[in-house]
This record gives sequence, C-alpha cells and structure tokens, in this order.
Amino acid sequence: MIPEDRLYQITQRFEFIEASMVSGEGDIAALGREYADLKPVVDQVRAYQQLLSDLEEAETMLYDPDMKALAEEEIPALKAAIPEAEHALQLALLPKDAADNGSAILEIRPGTGGDEAALFAGDLLRMYQRYAEAKKWKFDIIELTESELGGIKEVVANVSGQGVFARMKYESGVHRVQRVPETESGGRIHTSAATVAVLPEAENVDIEIRNEDIRIDTMRASGSGGQHVNTTDSAVRITHIPSGIVVTSSEKSQHRNREIAMNVLKARLYDAERQKLHDERSADRKAQVGSGDRSERVRTYNFPQGRMSDHRINLTLYKLEQIMGGDLDETIDALTSDHQASLLAEMNG
Repeated sequence: MIPEDRLYQITQRFEFIEASMVSGEGDIAALGREYADLKPVVDQVRAYQQLLSDLEEAETMLYDPDMKALAEEEIPALKAAIPEAEHALQLALLPKDAADNGSAILEIRPGTGGDEAALFAGDLLRMYQRYAEAKKWKFDIIELTESELGGIKEVVANVSGQGVFARMKYESGVHRVQRVPETESGGRIHTSAATVAVLPEAENVDIEIRNEDIRIDTMRASGSGGQHVNTTDSAVRITHIPSGIVVTSSEKSQHRNREIAMNVLKARLYDAERQKLHDERSADRKAQVGSGDRSERVRTYNFPQGRMSDHRINLTLYKLEQIMGGDLDETIDALTSDHQASLLAEMNG
C-alpha cells in the first residue's frame, strides 16, 4: 500500500505549480519542467484514488436493497483494477534518471578478435543506425576509423531525439559474437567481441571545463582510403589534461569540429561523474542489472544458431536476423521492466 501522505504531498505540489504558472509567478521554465515531470504521476495518483473511492462507494451500496445487485456487479471489477493501478502508480513514483529524456553519445570499439571484432563492431553500428531510423531519431557519426577489411576500429556517434538515453543506456557493455568469420577458410566458429558505451549527452548539464585544463590541437583531416583529402588543418583534437580524455572530430569546418569535440568531452566527463556517484551508492550493495557497467559481458550473438542471449536477464531470442536489422524493442523492453522491478523491490524493501 502506498502511503496516503506521500500521494497528498505530490498532489499538493502539482497544484501549487499549476497555480504559479497561471499567475505567472516564479521561474516559468523551471516550473514548466517540473509540471511536465509531475503530471503523469498525478494522473496515476488520481486514477488510483478514484478506484479506491469507487470501491468504497460500491461497498456502501451493498446495504441498499435497490443498489445491491449493481454493487455486487461492480465490486469484483474494481477489486481487480486496483492492484494494476497501484503497480502503475508505483512505476510512476520510481526515481527518474535526469538523463533519460535526452540524447546520447554512442561509442563502439572492437575488443578481442582482431579483424573479425572490427567487422562485428561495424555490424553493431549498422544495427543501431537501423534502430534509430525506426525510432525516427537523428544519427550523426562524429568520428569513424575503419579497418582495412571494412570493419571499424572506432566510431563515435550522436543519437538525438526524445528519450534516446532511456532506451539506449542498457546497450553499454561487452557484446560477444560467435560465427564463422569471412576470413576463416576452414569453417570454424570464432568468438569475438566489441565494446559499446552509451553516454548521456551533457548539453543541458553544467559541466565546467576550464581553459587551462584542455589542450586543443588542429591537424589535417583525411577521408577514408585517402579520398576527400582536406588540405586545411580543420580536424580538432581536444585533450582534457586532468582526466586524460582525448576527443577528436574531423568534419570539414574547424569551428564545427571544436563544437562537436567539446560536446563529446562534456558527455564523457558527465558520464564519469554519474559513474562515480553510482559506484558510491552501490558500494554497500550488489550492483543492479542494467547499471551500464561497460566491463560487463551483456550479450552474445550466435549466428549459427540464429540466437541472441542477454546475460543480464537470461533472455534468449531466436530472431538474430531481425535484431541485427535493428529490431531491438523486445530486448530493451525486457531490460527496462527488469530494472524497474529491481527498483520497486528496493523501494518496497
């Protein structure tokens, strides 16, 4: 049972914000953001409280001979609806990740497996591009280094849209592939890996980067395979001296490259701060599933068997072709539900 005083406080706060916005008092932009965050919660509170009120009224009607038959018909449906409404309300009351509504920086790098790992990294990139396309998100490649066989040594991309990080954050970790490589003449199955990092975009977060803490170098940008050779020093490399983080961008405009590189640097510093806070909170308990630990093996893609296994939630799907084609919703929905269940258990514990 959810404490009534907590529901009362939420409703009172919402009504205060609503009144302040109508009167034009206070910081309207900040009030608007809080209003948008609280409205779905208050809608769930009111729906839940309405069901409780309806049940109480129906139980009172049992003592009225003229209304008893109607009450006996309504009560079972109301009693069945209340647990569902309570669960929906509990989900609405879960602590929100401030980064969930925003965009994300996606980084993919090959792990163990040489050329095959680089080819697999390229497959993951295309998988995420297709998923972003299905979601109508914007997918911009910031930095791409290709291998000789057409794989990827490193890729950094900006995925922008509403709620990108909420959906993509569970992708962070080590992705393992089992298949016969194109370079294998004997038909033997090899195991390779690639790492995926999903960082919340830090555009609207106050990340202080002091001028004395960074070194900016310009260099000649070059296209893949020596094509589109740029004769100006337009590529930008930014080194954040305290953390050792190095970011590069190789668009044609040096001004745009500085902007892109600074955004990526902010995202990495923001992610480091979030990870530090997470580690501090998790020091006295087992890390929750979906924590985004990028040292964790999260998923295996087995091509001979056509299956994908997510090791965090023991999910196995025999639809690998569709998944590699960007059909990720079923997996991400399962990860989201599992994470919510962990938070609910923590909240009710």
